[in-house]
Amino acid sequence: MRAVEIQEHGGPEVLEVVEVDVPEPGPGQVSVDVAYAGINFADLKARETGYRVPSLPFRPGLEISGHVRALGAGVTGLTVGQEVAALTAGGAYAEVAVAEAATVFPVPSGVGLRTAATLPTVLPTSYALIHSAGRLQPGETVLAQGAAGGVGTVAGRLAKAAGATVLGVVSSAGKAAFAKEHGSYDEVFVGDFEKAVQESTHGRGVDLALDPVGGDTFRASLAALAPFGRLVSFGNASGAAPWSVGQPELFPYGVSVGGFSILTLARTAPDELRTLTERAFAKVADGTVTLPVTAEFDLAEAAEAHRLMGARTSTGKLLLRVNG
Repeated sequence: MRAVEIQEHGGPEVLEVVEVDVPEPGPGQVSVDVAYAGINFADLKARETGYRVPSLPFRPGLEISGHVRALGAGVTGLTVGQEVAALTAGGAYAEVAVAEAATVFPVPSGVGLRTAATLPTVLPTSYALIHSAGRLQPGETVLAQGAAGGVGTVAGRLAKAAGATVLGVVSSAGKAAFAKEHGSYDEVFVGDFEKAVQESTHGRGVDLALDPVGGDTFRASLAALAPFGRLVSFGNASGAAPWSVGQPELFPYGVSVGGFSILTLARTAPDELRTLTERAFAKVADGTVTLPVTAEFDLAEAAEAHRLMGARTSTGKLLLRVNG
C-alpha cells in the first residue's frame, strides 16, 4: 500500500510516498481503509520537530474517515465495511491505517466520509473547549484565537449556539470574513486585540478565552479575562518557551487557567474521549456545526498541504484524499 513517511525531520520536502506492507490490527485495534485524512498543525510539528514522534521513520496523520477493514481480537460494536471516523496515534496518511477501537467512531447518519474526516480532532476539541474545560454559560463572552481555523470555526458556532457573544482573533482581513461567515462570530479582530476587546466589552473583559498560540498571545488572553474568567490553553503554535502562571496573575480577579489535549485524553482516558466525541458528533447530526473543507489534496501532495497550512494563510479544514 501507499503511505506518506518521513525519514528525517525538516520541511515539507521530507514527506515521501512509499510502498509499505498493509498493517494488521492488534488486540483492541481496528484497521481502516482510508477515504480521507485530515491535516492538523500537530502533523507539521511532528514533521519539523519530532513532536510526539517515538522514532524514525514515522508516518504522520492523526485523523481519518473510511471503512472498517479488519477487527483485532476483542473488538466489539463495529463491523467490517462500516463507515467510521477515527483518531489515530499516527499513520493516517496512508491507504490503510490502524487505530485503537476506543477512538473509532461510527459516522453520524447523513454525514459523508469527506465531512467525517473533519471531525475526529476538531469537533471533540472544540466541544471540550466550550463545554467541558471552558464551562461556558449562556450570556457569557468568548474570545477565540485562530477564529478562521478548524477549531476556531467550530468553537465559534458551538459558543453562539450556547447563547454566548463570540469574539475572534485572526491574522488577516480575509480570515476575518471567513470567521464571521462560517464561525458565527459577532466581532473579529485582526492582529492586536487587547484594546479592541476592552472596547467591545466596555472594559469588562471576556468570560472565556481560548488560546492555541502561547507566548505573548497567551499573556494577552489572560489579561483580557473578566473577573472569574477562564483561559483554556490547547496548543503552543508560537513555539514560545512555556510561561509559568502563578498567584500574582490569578488571585486578584479570581481567574483560572486550564488546558486540553485530545491526544493525551485518547491515551489516558479513552472512555471520557468517547463520551465527549459522541456528544460532539451529535452537533453535526443536528446541524449545529459545519466545518468547510477549503482545500483537498491527493495523498502524494501531502507536502503541498503542509506548505499551505504552514504559511498560515489557510482557513477551515484541509484534507488528503486517499480513496475518496
